[in-house]
Amino acid sequence: METNDKLHNLRHTLAHLLAAAVLEMYPGTKNTIGPSIDDGFYYDFEFASPISDKDLPKIEKKMREILKSWKTFESKEVTETEAKEYFANNEYKNELINEIISKGEKITFYTCGKFTDLCRGGHLENPKAEIPDGSFKLDRVAGAYWRGDEKNKMLTRIYGLAFENKEELEKYVALREEAKKRDHKKLGKELGLLMFHETAPGMPYWLPKGLIIYKELENYWREKHRDLGYLEISSPLVNKAELWKTSGHWDHYKDDMFIADMGENEVYGIKPMNCPNAMIVFKSMQVSYKDLPLRLSDTDRLHRYERSGTLNGLLRCRSFQQDDSHNYITEDMIEDEYNKIMEICKEFYGIFNLEYKFRLGTRPEGFLGDIESWNKAEKALHNVLEKSGIEYTVAEGDGAFYGPKIDIIMKDALGRDWQMGTMQLDFQQPKRFELEYTDKDGTRKTPVVIHRVIYGSLERFIGILIEHYAGAFPTWLSPVQVAIVPVRENHEEKAQEIFNALKKEFIRVEMFSGNDSLGKRIHAAKDMKTPFVIVLGDKEVASQKLTIENRDGTKTEDISVEDFILKLKEEISKKK
Repeated sequence: METNDKLHNLRHTLAHLLAAAVLEMYPGTKNTIGPSIDDGFYYDFEFASPISDKDLPKIEKKMREILKSWKTFESKEVTETEAKEYFANNEYKNELINEIISKGEKITFYTCGKFTDLCRGGHLENPKAEIPDGSFKLDRVAGAYWRGDEKNKMLTRIYGLAFENKEELEKYVALREEAKKRDHKKLGKELGLLMFHETAPGMPYWLPKGLIIYKELENYWREKHRDLGYLEISSPLVNKAELWKTSGHWDHYKDDMFIADMGENEVYGIKPMNCPNAMIVFKSMQVSYKDLPLRLSDTDRLHRYERSGTLNGLLRCRSFQQDDSHNYITEDMIEDEYNKIMEICKEFYGIFNLEYKFRLGTRPEGFLGDIESWNKAEKALHNVLEKSGIEYTVAEGDGAFYGPKIDIIMKDALGRDWQMGTMQLDFQQPKRFELEYTDKDGTRKTPVVIHRVIYGSLERFIGILIEHYAGAFPTWLSPVQVAIVPVRENHEEKAQEIFNALKKEFIRVEMFSGNDSLGKRIHAAKDMKTPFVIVLGDKEVASQKLTIENRDGTKTEDISVEDFILKLKEEISKKK
């Protein structure tokens, strides 16, 4: 934890250093805010004239020059008048000052060298001595709306990378270069999996090969959950505003919804999540204590109005599906039901060799309900996590507005963390929807509900899988499992016979024949990351045995078509 705090302070200090360099080099520039972030820092500016990435080396050079004189940070509490006088020509800082005043907080200035900024603190005590050589570099220039609101002015954001030392920075840069090669947007296009179009920003088109992956994941989910007693439902995509008001989403989530005003005083919301509809379904049923746990699952399409600046291919899009479920239980079932869900996590992530940990999100500001039920819910989740033995962290104030949650934090092949699924414990919505079941003694009781997804967004999960595997999916998921490349035209009849035999066994196979050279056709088959390539020539036709080129560079020689099919079907069924 100490190292993390120090790294945060280093990055925050560098944000100040960046602002100092920019203001010295570009007089008249207005500095706004500059926090530390996961891989470094950024600072937003209003420049009089545009700058670009080409300007970053000279700004970075100026930062290093200024750093030589930065020996200590000094803090000073100032009055509202003093603060506004200092930033008289900076409306952005004045807005922040007004916000601080409205919250009843102290206004503090921090000074290092000749640079002073409005700040809460969190810096290195001696920047010159504590910032190692080569531990930071300016990265890129981007546009950013003030306070992230597209209604506000577009500012210039300068990003920087910063780590504990030069070696860690170089390691990160190398990993990021590898990540670029694995970028799901690039590979998705090259492999013919998906596309986007300007007429539907943030909403992917799934092409035939991509949809195979989508449906295989969905089918696996459906099969496993059916065996575990989950009941699948589907509900309307568009619902009247009254539904979202009852659930609390209208007050807490309206700005992130697509709203349709239909006239005649009818306002509808396109659903961004499934929970209110799941409450309606439960309420329509006659539920006894014998029916609990009652697990209502669905994979309906959802829409969220993500701001255009945050869209990132499949990783953050506006249209997606979740492997959702709402599990209705009694309070004494909480621990057991969470344990069962965690077992599903273990299986679903295990088949991809994905590492994961948990993160507990606690009561946020603007929460629904009473403190007592929140305390009860948070205590229950703490107990579940402690007994699970799985690594977890706590994110204070990061719970859903209706209950605390356990998020699944997944690590990919490049060591990056992603928030995927979530398991949210909700005492509030069942009360708001007046849900009841008949208990043993005949009385009517209100259930507790666990909102849970395992994959999370299927779009995000597939995006991460593309990057995790660099497009080389395990055989059961591969859009094309076998490629057949006949050497010459006289081999095509036998190739077609093998093609038909594989197709009959529901193996996804593609023929690479035609006028291109043999080398080009083999190359094309391998470029599609196909697990198995059969090159069929005189030897194979005469012997009735196949030579298989495996994706890992090895070969399987002298195997019959029948034995190859048996081997392949076993690999697919076991999801190796």
